[in-house]
Amino acid sequence: MHLRHLAPLLTESLSDTPVVVINGARQSGKSTLAQSLSVENKGSRRYLTLDDSVVLNAAKSDPAGFIQGLQGPVTLDEVQRAPELFLPIKAAVDRDRQPGRFLLTGSADVMLLPGIADSLAGRMAVLSLWPLSSAELSDKPVLNRAEALFEADLSSMHLQACDRDEFMRGWLQGGFPDAVARSSASRRASWFDAYVQAILQRDLRDLANIEQLTEIPNLLHLLATRSATLLNFAELSRSAGIAQTSLKRYFALLEMLFMVVRLPSWQRNPGKRWVKAPKVFLPDSGLLCHLMAASEDRLLAQPNLLGAVVETWVLSELLKHVAFSSAGLTLWHYRTQTHIEVDFILENRKGEICGIEVKASTTVDSKDFKGLRHLQETESGIFQSGIVFYAGRELVPFGDKLWAVPLSFWSA
Repeated sequence: MHLRHLAPLLTESLSDTPVVVINGARQSGKSTLAQSLSVENKGSRRYLTLDDSVVLNAAKSDPAGFIQGLQGPVTLDEVQRAPELFLPIKAAVDRDRQPGRFLLTGSADVMLLPGIADSLAGRMAVLSLWPLSSAELSDKPVLNRAEALFEADLSSMHLQACDRDEFMRGWLQGGFPDAVARSSASRRASWFDAYVQAILQRDLRDLANIEQLTEIPNLLHLLATRSATLLNFAELSRSAGIAQTSLKRYFALLEMLFMVVRLPSWQRNPGKRWVKAPKVFLPDSGLLCHLMAASEDRLLAQPNLLGAVVETWVLSELLKHVAFSSAGLTLWHYRTQTHIEVDFILENRKGEICGIEVKASTTVDSKDFKGLRHLQETESGIFQSGIVFYAGRELVPFGDKLWAVPLSFWSA
């Protein structure tokens, strides 16, 4: 089992917070991580999963009685299947605020479930567990690489040369533990087929009463072709042949299930950051490649597809490191009215920013820093560093606080 870099933060949260929620896509490793705590605590933490029909029926038939009957620390897996439990959990915590009393896992974003976030406000810590990062796959020690990007001088870092063929295989497999474990591309494709079918057939039905399920798989495939682009509901509505009201509802459900990610636009005025068009991503490059029927040969033959896959992969790496950052990092994209763009902006709680560009090529030149230089000039007081990730060999300075960095940074 791979070491999960979220584990130390999870342990800390359980030491001072009554309810801790691990959110993340199905099959991202939540249950394995939660069960490992029971082993570490020598079985003192009881583990129950709502994927078990008996447990689910008990939770739904008498939510208050179910919670009252649980003694000591308990883990409730896939808690989104019984949202009725959240008010009894609140009542139990109000009677006894023992830290770590409830560890909940959910394959749907509990913060987007109506009323749930409010019911546990001030009593709950929410942690996000994404599929395995490159560093976790390489069994590297816990190090927050997103925070490291804020360092003005990266010259002391020792990175291996980026082997693009090796990285391409990594982009195709993604980070889901079961997909990574598959021995061949065909077996991995079978896993992704079953994974998508299970989510669309079961998890969607748990969240919403949708009769026309055929529209959502088609929408997911359409969104795969748009990964790493601006989100345009009007264009999606025309292309999908779905009314915008239904389309936005379907998109929100896919977002709730961690199948898509909406990345907002950064502006200096925080009040306007959600006004401009966001970018849309599928948050796992393996799932993206599967839905696009991408192979190594096709990626090499279609530079635009390769670029979208690499940008999606970097997005997924950033999400995984933001999830256990102690610096309060948030993630954005940047685009001006004159179409100057920066793929990603990391912002810390002090308001300092790091700009990030992603290139699939093995070389970088000065023009690749155009957007970062604009950002550095217009936001000089808060600009900490500008990074161009590329599939090359050397970490090279391109001016004050500007660096070309091999993609191997993420597995170093």
